[in-house]
Amino acid sequence: MTTHYIHRGLAKKKFKENTIQSFKYCFKRKFGIETDLQVTKDNKLVCFHDFNLKRKFKLNVNVKDINYPKLKKISNKNKAPIPLLKDLLKISNNKHRLLLEIKPLLNNQNLMSLVNLTKKKKKIRLFSFKEKNLINLYKLNKGLSLGLLFLSNSNLRVIKSKSKKPHVKFLGLEKSFLSNKKLTKIRKPIFYYTVKRKDLFKKYKNSKNLIFENL
Repeated sequence: MTTHYIHRGLAKKKFKENTIQSFKYCFKRKFGIETDLQVTKDNKLVCFHDFNLKRKFKLNVNVKDINYPKLKKISNKNKAPIPLLKDLLKISNNKHRLLLEIKPLLNNQNLMSLVNLTKKKKKIRLFSFKEKNLINLYKLNKGLSLGLLFLSNSNLRVIKSKSKKPHVKFLGLEKSFLSNKKLTKIRKPIFYYTVKRKDLFKKYKNSKNLIFENL
């Protein structure tokens, strides 16, 4: 059985990415949500993709250098309110599938916050390009569903080797790997990002786990 997630909650172009409004719409469509986690200066876990505010709000400020109340004020002013992770978990209410990408390397305080927020929640997967995040989270709670992300130019041998690690319970691969038959030997779930074409989605929706948007 395949499992699909909507990338950044972008189910329709009229919605803005990683907002409560877009997440609620995804839940109505019965799809899981893939979203991103950043950490603010005051150590709040927020659902936001970029490390910097420039692309979204035309401000050259890093998320890690701004407190959440100010970040919330900026995002509200731009009609794209940035939610806290706990806000997403509240509306999900253990009923909807969540795939959370950890963007920065988390310190001990952030790691504990993430574990405490998610350890009793169902249907949550955590993944990251930074393997150290997974290693540290696994040490804190071996029951978490943790995945390692790879870029399109990643070496297949490395992918296979990393898939055998105990802290790697699933993989996130770029969509160029969809047709790679050598991956069939990997015995762990694989999620492919980011599908933006309807023909590609239709071709693989019954055989692969897909992260897609605006389809």
